[in-house]
Amino acid sequence: MIKSMATVLISAALVVSVPASAHTEEHFDAIDTPHGGQMRMAGPYHLELVAQDKEIVIYVTDHGDTKVSTDGGVGKASFQVGKAKPKDSIKLEPAGDNTLKGTGDFKLTPETTIVVFVKLPDQEPQSTRFTPLKPKASPKAQEKKPAGTSSGHEHHHMHH
Repeated sequence: MIKSMATVLISAALVVSVPASAHTEEHFDAIDTPHGGQMRMAGPYHLELVAQDKEIVIYVTDHGDTKVSTDGGVGKASFQVGKAKPKDSIKLEPAGDNTLKGTGDFKLTPETTIVVFVKLPDQEPQSTRFTPLKPKASPKAQEKKPAGTSSGHEHHHMHH
């Protein structure tokens, strides 16, 4: 009886902790990223987007922040402003190590969303959305939440 109860409790703890490993946009927006870009989750990957001087660079890591090789991979970054359909896109190609790069003529505004598609060899295609110029939430905005509400980040460090 005790052994089966322990199995049930361990199984329940594992079920609760699996979603706790998921990273929210709020979590990524609150941390410093390795290359100063915006980070998002895409399937089994963390993608960090750095956009500057007509160049898009995507850094690919796994959930443990270990670099994932992009050799043989392909990608695309599509630009959307507000609710308009994406107009421009840039092809992303492997650029060594864990990066995909592409260049093109694009302009970023706080309303710009960049939808990134990544396909690595022998893996399912993944996509995620970035808003690289979106203002980060200030610590004061976090404090104004009503008592008892979560910032979405606590679960990341607490395992039930």
